[in-house]
Amino acid sequence: MKKTILAIIIARSKSKGLKNKNIRKINNIPLIGHAAKCANLCKYINETIISTDSKKYGKIAQKYGANFFFLRSRSLSGDNVSDESVLIDGLKKSEVFFKKKFDIIVSLPASTPTRSTKDLNDMISFFIKNKYDSVWSISKTDLKFHPLKQLTIVKNNKLSFYEKKGKNIKNRQQLNDNIYYRNGVAYIINRNFLNRYKRLLGNNSAGFELKGKRISIDNKKDFMEAKKILH
Repeated sequence: MKKTILAIIIARSKSKGLKNKNIRKINNIPLIGHAAKCANLCKYINETIISTDSKKYGKIAQKYGANFFFLRSRSLSGDNVSDESVLIDGLKKSEVFFKKKFDIIVSLPASTPTRSTKDLNDMISFFIKNKYDSVWSISKTDLKFHPLKQLTIVKNNKLSFYEKKGKNIKNRQQLNDNIYYRNGVAYIINRNFLNRYKRLLGNNSAGFELKGKRISIDNKKDFMEAKKILH
């Protein structure tokens, strides 16, 4: 049976690390636009919406093909609001607006313009084939950033390992290289799982490794790096 799939672009205004991050332009297209264009080219996605607290952001998303028919409430627009809450809200409103039930939700943070339509097609195919509750896009962590090599400053500027086990590491060969980080390209979630458990990661969740550089923009340095990749 064919699955109905909803893509939700998450784009809150008032970003702290980089002002107006989600509408900054790369190749003359705002980050929101990059997300919408990518979703609209995906062969699996049926509808794309934006969840935002800004009319300005919503109208920009519309220009690039996303549906904009609601504003996030103030209670869902703060710094500490979970993505789960935002996605559940967007799903409920979309099922009323489009008058249909969606089987799968694809969360697309606007701050990751380095995603490709192939990324989305491959991830969704993997998700459907294996019947997971959720799939996160991930990238391999360079061993120099391994958790056991990280340091912290404690009292009186003294240096210490962030993890106590770190002091026992003498060389790279001792490190477990099965370490990944989420790169922000996409989160794919089964509708019933999201509504029932209100979380994005469960016992039947998987990672989908993407090769090559993916940038999730948090600050100006990230933004400039993403511009170089997409030039």
